[in-house]
Amino acid sequence: MIVASIITALVTMIGSQFDADYWGYFPPKWWSRLWCWVHLVRVKVVGRELVDHETSYVFVANHQGAYDIFSIYGFLGHNFKWMMRKGLANIPLIGTACRAAGHIMVDTHSSQGLRNTMASAKKKLHGGMSIVVFPEGRRTDTGKMGPFKNGAFKLALEFNLPVAPITIDGSYRVMPRSTFNVTPGVITLTFHKPITHEGTGNDIAHVSQLCRKVIQSSLPPEERDPETPTSNN
Repeated sequence: MIVASIITALVTMIGSQFDADYWGYFPPKWWSRLWCWVHLVRVKVVGRELVDHETSYVFVANHQGAYDIFSIYGFLGHNFKWMMRKGLANIPLIGTACRAAGHIMVDTHSSQGLRNTMASAKKKLHGGMSIVVFPEGRRTDTGKMGPFKNGAFKLALEFNLPVAPITIDGSYRVMPRSTFNVTPGVITLTFHKPITHEGTGNDIAHVSQLCRKVIQSSLPPEERDPETPTSNN
């Protein structure tokens, strides 16, 4: 898998010089599927017919563990860019491949950095190209969902894009944040009906809370956390 990761990163870096949308998606897609197959992790997809391949979305999903990445990349079935912390670009080889693929690096350290993030996103979100965000910002420590940050929903409002909630269930049991051990199992990706902003500033918090409620509806009761408020960040 280390060799496969290196090869995938190199192919992505080289191919993205010619077509970042193609080479930034398809080699990592098959790399992610291979990662799941080798570790006996099966990914079940429910409700994919609710999204249109020709429409750009802001996909938002809960963040249970490392296998969220492989599940989304391998089985989303929709070309996209990650919205990821700028610091992740410093990971040797993988970070370089992510930059070459055109993933959106979020810089929250200054207002100019945020403007640059928005400008980068605006150039890429068209013609069915979408973005995937984990609005919790980090993997859960307990298996329960954390509060949502509002950045993804602000972006959706700014660019007038529908928000498509996805529930990830099973990733925490396969590999929680506290370990590098993989437990074979099933991860379920549940697509929900996309949500459209009404176009007001107050609508950001409403859509964020609604998405959180919808995502939790497909989680087992022990993984829900309905009392946690949404962050204003």
